[in-house]
Amino acid sequence: MLKQRKTQVWLGLAALGALAVGAVIPLMKWSGHWHQRSPIAALTAADGSTKRPVSAFKALPPAQRTKALEAIVRGKESPERSRARYLLAAELLEQGQGKKALEPLRELENSYPVLAANVLKHRAKAYEQMGDRANVQGTWQQLIKDYPKNPVAAEALVALERDNPRYGDQAIAQFPAHPSTIALVQQRLKQNPKQPQLLMLIAKHALYAQNYLDVLDALTSHYAAQLQPKDWEAIAFGYWEKQLYGKAGAAYARAPYTPLNAYRIGRGLQLGEKGGATQAYQRVVQAFPNASETALALLRLAKLVEPGQAVSYLDLVAQRFPAKAGEALLEKAKLLEQQNSLKFAAAVRQVLLTRYSQSDAAAELRWSLAQERGAANDAESARVWAESLTIHNPNSEQAPEATYWSGKWAEQLGKQKEAKTAYEQVLAKYPQSYYAWRSASRLGWEVGDFNSVRQLKPAVTRPTSRPDLPVGSTALKELFQLGQDRDAWKLWQVEFQDPMQPSVAQQFTDGVMRLSVGDYLDGIFMVSFLQERDKPEEQEQYRSLKRKASYWQALYPFPFLEPIETWSQERQLNPLLVTALIRQESRFMPGIRSSVGATGLMQVMPDTGAWIAKQIKLKEYQLNDPDDNIKLGTWYLDYTHQEYSGNSMLAIASYNAGPGAVGGWVAKAGQQDPDVFVENIPYKETKGYVKSVFENYWNYLRLYNPEISQKLTQVSQEHPAETVPNS
Repeated sequence: MLKQRKTQVWLGLAALGALAVGAVIPLMKWSGHWHQRSPIAALTAADGSTKRPVSAFKALPPAQRTKALEAIVRGKESPERSRARYLLAAELLEQGQGKKALEPLRELENSYPVLAANVLKHRAKAYEQMGDRANVQGTWQQLIKDYPKNPVAAEALVALERDNPRYGDQAIAQFPAHPSTIALVQQRLKQNPKQPQLLMLIAKHALYAQNYLDVLDALTSHYAAQLQPKDWEAIAFGYWEKQLYGKAGAAYARAPYTPLNAYRIGRGLQLGEKGGATQAYQRVVQAFPNASETALALLRLAKLVEPGQAVSYLDLVAQRFPAKAGEALLEKAKLLEQQNSLKFAAAVRQVLLTRYSQSDAAAELRWSLAQERGAANDAESARVWAESLTIHNPNSEQAPEATYWSGKWAEQLGKQKEAKTAYEQVLAKYPQSYYAWRSASRLGWEVGDFNSVRQLKPAVTRPTSRPDLPVGSTALKELFQLGQDRDAWKLWQVEFQDPMQPSVAQQFTDGVMRLSVGDYLDGIFMVSFLQERDKPEEQEQYRSLKRKASYWQALYPFPFLEPIETWSQERQLNPLLVTALIRQESRFMPGIRSSVGATGLMQVMPDTGAWIAKQIKLKEYQLNDPDDNIKLGTWYLDYTHQEYSGNSMLAIASYNAGPGAVGGWVAKAGQQDPDVFVENIPYKETKGYVKSVFENYWNYLRLYNPEISQKLTQVSQEHPAETVPNS
């Protein structure tokens, strides 16, 4: 199974560089059929004018899309007609019809100035398809002359470089981050790999390159003596983003000695298990006594040294860093308890609960105490601790779970009214959580439970437009709205100037751009990791972003809709449950392969795939092919459902841990409350997996099912009201 990134190693998150947020698609049901009304009639009027933005045309089948665009192009002059001309030309170029594409491009730069440079680029490509070399060269030259500072000029310079290398040199000097420049640099390195200055350009600007780690290794192995401290910082950042923390730490040791870099030296040594982390962290404390990274260094030190010294480090955190004092006190209490100093441990916990009552550490303590009382069948005391958490720590990680269980414990005590109030509170305050789904189910909403969710076939409505990007040039935003995702992504690589320390808006935009070109793994990661921002102003920006539908639609995209819907129908599975599992398994990356060999969207093991193929008499298949993978994976998910009489919780657990393990848990647990069973799953990974899959399912349901979305809007201010239009 695909393992998620570990968030605890992050500090000063940097962006990596793209889902089509709110993918542009007309209203569609899971039946797989378009609405009966003609798509062209729905989008265009009799006079050829458009009823909706031409950006909505992207989701139409190619032939219908071309016909719709042609109808608008024949209409009256308007901004939408210019957009239609541009999209029609792009469509024709994709089809290899360069000569036909020239007509909609004729003088389009005059009526569509925001994408004038792109118009010239398309014109040059049209001439190229026609074999008209003279006009190709002339158009590229015109682009450079008229728009010398526009990043699209990089593509012209690289194209002209074939005849005159000085143009390529100009592209490298002027637009080093443009993907076309990067491609040129890669070509030059193939011809002569011994060019450290070009290798550094890849290191600084092309984290997405397939050979990126090879480049970093070449620089550190062969050119270390030539590298400057800032070069080492870029290399270290690259290793860090690729999760090679040992190599990152070694590189940070040669970078400028800043608080962040100093901390990452120690963390890299610790995660790389190379030794020396203790000394590195101690240097951070000595060199930067008041830096926020020092608090983290002290907390790490407390895990590496003997208990007596650890307590002194934790005391130092509590004295110097109020924001981390709660965490330090909680760790101190645990250490004292391990040393049988129970009285002192209790005193420290009391200080934590009084002086730092609103800290995350206090929430963790309250929840552990609630769980202890619940396990001892003391529902009353458990509920008291859970309600204390919801009062003092409503924004903590444990709050949704504690609020839900306060309802469960209230039910055990026969307090049905209080239980109902607790479940409603989960939906109101934490509508995105796994426990919101459990609460909705307990309240009788038509969302399914563990035994019935498989059979549901919820209606799903996709958004009809894309959100506005929070940052970026006008051209970037225009290209994104038009669905010209690859061109928008290229432009973003140039515009994104500070990937090591992005703003909240930049990081969100970077995630969206990654998603738009199919980099779902890092795109979802970039968006989801915004929750880790710890500065107050950034936390407020994040909370504001969370109130927008675009944030949630970015986290829960809908790629591979057709094969998911087709094979879910064939296996009689809830298509949103299949989508939820794929999101958890692979983040929608069809070519991804785990360390143990699980491959593709549903992470099918080769041996399992061969066994399934034999069962369904499938002779030829590829695990990295989306349709084949979903065909095999859904068969196995149906199989695990059959093994457990249609119980989706056990089926999902079995998909992760295997039927043998789950069978043993069931035999041991007997007729147990399903919520208790989930909490008692002995494999930590499987317990988290089950909750994550059903949380994914619930979020797809609440975001894209009009009925549930509307119902949540009525009870929760945290649920975006504009998720989907009414069906």
